[in-house]
Amino acid sequence: MPALRQMAEVTWMGLASLPARKGAAAVVITGIAGVVGVLVALLAMRNGFEATLGQTGHADEAIVLRAGANSELASQILREDALLIARTPGVSRDNHGNPLASPEVVVVANLPLRSTGTDANAQIRGVGPQAFTLRRGLQIIEGRTFRPGRRELLAGRGAARQFRGLAPGSVLMLNQEPWRVTGIFATDDATESEIWADAEVVQSTYRRNAYQSVRVRLTDPQALPQLMAGLAENPQLRVEASTTRDYYATQSLRLRRLVNFLATTVASIMAVGAIFGALNTMHAAVAARTREIAILRALGFGTAPVVCSVLVEGLALALAGGLLGAGAAWMIFDQYTVSTLGANFSQVVFAFKVTGPLVFDALILALAIGFLGALWPALAAARMPIPQGLRSR
Repeated sequence: MPALRQMAEVTWMGLASLPARKGAAAVVITGIAGVVGVLVALLAMRNGFEATLGQTGHADEAIVLRAGANSELASQILREDALLIARTPGVSRDNHGNPLASPEVVVVANLPLRSTGTDANAQIRGVGPQAFTLRRGLQIIEGRTFRPGRRELLAGRGAARQFRGLAPGSVLMLNQEPWRVTGIFATDDATESEIWADAEVVQSTYRRNAYQSVRVRLTDPQALPQLMAGLAENPQLRVEASTTRDYYATQSLRLRRLVNFLATTVASIMAVGAIFGALNTMHAAVAARTREIAILRALGFGTAPVVCSVLVEGLALALAGGLLGAGAAWMIFDQYTVSTLGANFSQVVFAFKVTGPLVFDALILALAIGFLGALWPALAAARMPIPQGLRSR
């Protein structure tokens, strides 16, 4: 109990003296806040991108691509092959006995961004009649859908936010032909970054005679092996199938690795700087309290309370910096909407997501920086001979 009382008293004395050293304390808080803020922002971007793609697709939906293709733009499926895919065992049917399959064509068009006015890649998806049945949760939130056989476009909510000229009633020139925007749809996933039209009209406009993919509804979530076996048994088909959930998770893998690398590298570099900043500040704090610490030790206070006092001071400053950085990142970046290039070289719109576990991990990093920065000064203060400390000014 006396040892604990000594720790509490020495620690309180150190914390109470912080206002007299507010300049040095601000250096530590600002440095750690910068580390935490950058880390939270980068990982919030990763979380938002993963969440957007993770919500896209379902376990009982499959996408069929040409064998060896890693994205839709790299795939090509002939018309007759699309019909065979739709009739493969494992594909669900509607009440009229029609396969729930949508052969789709994907092209990339240059449209001006709202933010800068410069051109960027927008994904135009030509869909079949069953596309609206396949995409669960799709809602027309403004205007109406396109009519088959006409040059009409239905813009995703994310695409409408990102690109100019996608308000209902607007006319766009795609491949030197006029297209009218008829409405805006929402899905709360990566599909919102697309612009939809009738597949046959898109093929005619861009002079395509094939599709990029065929989307199907499976009879049940366990029917993918049956579909894959049926596709493999047909010698005319050289295609591969995966669930749409797995497909979009794969598409996010490269960006996830890149963001993790950037977050680790940048945060590590900044953390080293913050540790040295904390080290210098805590050394200065110990130097300013050298005589005080020596007097306390001469009065019978042990080395453990001295070490504890310096460590707690470093952790308190680190916690303050961590909360400041995490709070700033949350206010600035949470739900902040941006876009990035997807696997099809088109813009994928998503929002940053600052989550509780992410903030917790960032605060752990901040405390680690504070602990490492205060450890050596704490040990140095405990090891200093009492006579030397009493002679200091």
